[in-house]
Amino acid sequence: MLQRIQSIYLFLAGLTILALYLFPLAHNVYVDAKPISISVTGTYVDANGQQVVQDHFVALSAVTAVVGILPFILIFLYKNRKQQIALSYSTILVIIGYSFWIAQEAKSVTGGVTLSMSNFGIGLFLCPVAILLMIMAVKAIQRDEKLIKSADRLR
Repeated sequence: MLQRIQSIYLFLAGLTILALYLFPLAHNVYVDAKPISISVTGTYVDANGQQVVQDHFVALSAVTAVVGILPFILIFLYKNRKQQIALSYSTILVIIGYSFWIAQEAKSVTGGVTLSMSNFGIGLFLCPVAILLMIMAVKAIQRDEKLIKSADRLR
């Protein structure tokens, strides 16, 4: 099960989404003359060298956990490849919608402040990486399905 390459891709996609808890989406964004950092768990204000929570994103945190667990669930559907492919495509769509939600939350926190490249955090790049890993997993599952069909034809 874990020796298949698509399982590795799905595992890495799940870890990539769950890494959003560790890395900020944006940092050192000045809103109302205060530097804030935006994460999926909330916004943090830099006060005297300490990160103090300004707002909590409870719903975004919960959805991050659900979206991060989806690729792990797909690993265990290896016996039904057609279902695994369909759910992988659905997971890609969920991640795309989730990344738009993250963008809207970041936009609402910053107000009209535009982010520069120096303000981007690693978290902004994790959703596209997860989508890429999911696409690679789907391609590997499709190759596996093709191999099984050709082996069945030989029997």
